[in-house]
Amino acid sequence: MASGFLPSLRPRRGSVSACRGRLVLCAGLLLAAAWVASPARAELVVLTDGDFFKVSAYQLDGERMRLDLLHGGRVTLPLSRIERVVDDEIVVVEDLPVEEPGLELAFREGQPVPDTPFGQLLYEAGRKHGVNPWLVAAVVRAESAFNPRALSPKGARGLMQLMPATAERFGVSDNDLFDPARNIEAGVRYLGWLLERFGDDLPSVLASYNAGEGAVARYGGVPPYRETREYIRRIYRTLGLPAEELAALF
Repeated sequence: MASGFLPSLRPRRGSVSACRGRLVLCAGLLLAAAWVASPARAELVVLTDGDFFKVSAYQLDGERMRLDLLHGGRVTLPLSRIERVVDDEIVVVEDLPVEEPGLELAFREGQPVPDTPFGQLLYEAGRKHGVNPWLVAAVVRAESAFNPRALSPKGARGLMQLMPATAERFGVSDNDLFDPARNIEAGVRYLGWLLERFGDDLPSVLASYNAGEGAVARYGGVPPYRETREYIRRIYRTLGLPAEELAALF
C-alpha cells in the first residue's frame, strides 16, 4: 500500500493539552478515524455467469459449497456454478500502473524445457497453446507446488488448481483434474486464451487466472484483492523479473 494512504493520527503541537478533560471524546474520535481508514475485507465467490457473492465464510461439501453471506443468510451452490473464490477483497486502493514485464510470454522455439517436475508436459502444452513453458511452470509452482493431488478448501484441483467449472470451459471434466496431463492441458489452454485477450499485460493475465477475467474487466486491471496481488508478486519473484518492475506494479 502506498505511503500516505492512511491519514496521520498523531496530534499536532498544542493539541494534547486541548484534549485534557475530554480524553474519552478524543479516544472515540481516534477509534472512529482508524475504523474509517481501514480497508473493508470480504471473500468473493465468483459465479460462472459473472455474478458474485461477498461471503464471510464458505465450506466445501462434496460437489457443493455452502456460503455464509457477508450481510446475513446462507446459500448452497453446486461447484459447477462457481468459477473461483478469492480471499480478502480490499475496497480502497491506489491506482496501479501497468508495465510490460521483461519476459517473452508467448511460446518460441528454442525456449528450454523447464527443469521442474512435469517439465516435459509443461513444455508440450505451452507449445500447443502458445505459452512460454517457464510462465506455465511459475503458475504451477504458485498454485500447487507441483502437487498433482492438491485440493484446496475452495474446491480447486490438481497441478494448476482449476475449479471444475473452469476446466469444463476448456474441455476437461472434473473427473480428470487430478491427472497431470489433463490438468495441464486445461490450465495452459486457459493461459493461452488469456494471453490472446490481454496480450503482453502479464499482471492482467495473472490476475485473471487467479480472480477471473470478469474481475479484471470490472476494475480495468488488477483488482484490489489482497490474495490476487500477492499471487502476482510470487510469480514475478519466481520468474526473476526485476525488482523495480515489481515495485512499480504495486
